[in-house]
Amino acid sequence: MGIIFLEPVFKQMIWGGSRLKTVFGYDIPGNDTGECWAISAHPNGDCLIKSGGYAGMTLSALWENHRELFGNAQGAVFPLLTKIIDAKEDLSIQVHPDDAYAKQHENGSFGKTECWYVLDCDENATIIIGHHAQSKEELKNMIDKQKWKDLIREVPVRKGDFFQITPGCIHAIKGGTLILETQQNSDITYRLYDYDRLSNGKKRELHIEKSIDVIEVPYQEKKSSGAPLATPNHWFKELINCDHYIVWKGTVDGETVLTQDRLFMLVSVIEGSGYIGQEPIKMGDHFILPFGYGEQPVKGKFTVICSSVQQAVYS
Repeated sequence: MGIIFLEPVFKQMIWGGSRLKTVFGYDIPGNDTGECWAISAHPNGDCLIKSGGYAGMTLSALWENHRELFGNAQGAVFPLLTKIIDAKEDLSIQVHPDDAYAKQHENGSFGKTECWYVLDCDENATIIIGHHAQSKEELKNMIDKQKWKDLIREVPVRKGDFFQITPGCIHAIKGGTLILETQQNSDITYRLYDYDRLSNGKKRELHIEKSIDVIEVPYQEKKSSGAPLATPNHWFKELINCDHYIVWKGTVDGETVLTQDRLFMLVSVIEGSGYIGQEPIKMGDHFILPFGYGEQPVKGKFTVICSSVQQAVYS
């Protein structure tokens, strides 16, 4: 089985822009397009297979009916979701629940662990990650009194930066930032503050009580939680290794070899173009390398962000 290319799903958002068209060349539905669900089997955005024998099938159907392509990986639903986010304006300040809380309060959904690779951002850009409260009582007090500047932790951000966002971490992407996000297959977000913006004449729903329930106090910066795994792809740099995924950045300039020794691997081309085997790839392509794809020659000048689940295949 060769490369499985996917058709992205686009989402128009109150804070979205047009860079998914101007940077990646996508045919977006409007100049308020905030999200490209690039590799997704979620009901709110289920990508179609672009070509080959499975063309026209959804990724969720492929997972359900052809689990052999994914090394017979376990799980009722496809575990990961890859997005590109174009924040023309600030996103809401938000937090995600973990699996246990989401299962109980969100109809059995996964929680949401995610990570961000910064594709581009404005000069002097910042993001929100974490907070300054030292107790739940202090947290509630600062939220009640809307002391957002005192509460939130704002940090500088540059192109190429990488952040792990765990459940319970207050976070927000700020305007002028373009991000590739790898996450659990979940669409559960609790809004803590939305700058009193109006959408269709109304303020968007907030989730204050649930947010307070799940926010980790005090904030602790998260690093990779697992030992790095050896990989034969010397041109890969591991970005994060946690319970839900491993994410790598790969850079090719010339010729090398790709070894796909995972149950499956998700790949997003974020710069340049080239070939994997005989297949041409270019910036903006998103695809899956299935189980048993093995070793293939690679050539060109391009950068990819790749991800997989924890279980490796060594045979």
